[in-house]
Amino acid sequence: MSVRGRSRLSRAGAVLAVAACVGFCTAARAETLELIGYAGVLGEWEVTASVTPIGPAGKKEFAGPLKMRHVGYCTQDGPEERTGEIRLSLAGSSRLTATLLVNGVECSYSGRQSDTYSGSLKCPDRRAVPLTLWLKQ
Repeated sequence: MSVRGRSRLSRAGAVLAVAACVGFCTAARAETLELIGYAGVLGEWEVTASVTPIGPAGKKEFAGPLKMRHVGYCTQDGPEERTGEIRLSLAGSSRLTATLLVNGVECSYSGRQSDTYSGSLKCPDRRAVPLTLWLKQ
């Protein structure tokens, strides 16, 4: 094979490798979920997170950074913000369970889906509070 022929094959291989990488990166990005919601009896905490798949392929388990922002009237020095992590699992098409870790406190959540996922956020030594979540792909 001539040098010119090998060069064309080499370029074709490089183009295919880049195309495969772009396809893989796009597919991985497509699985990222945006999570938004509110917590509290009056919905006074805004909840946001961007989660990516974890664990074996095919499992609907996600994790990522979490931000909670107090948007109630009680704030005096601007909105209070808390950051942490969330791990969530989708069971079937209508159930979501999650573990939230905020300021060193681990809380659990279980919600059922109608238009949103509605359930209770349970933290140690505190009463449960309503938590409503939406998942956006």
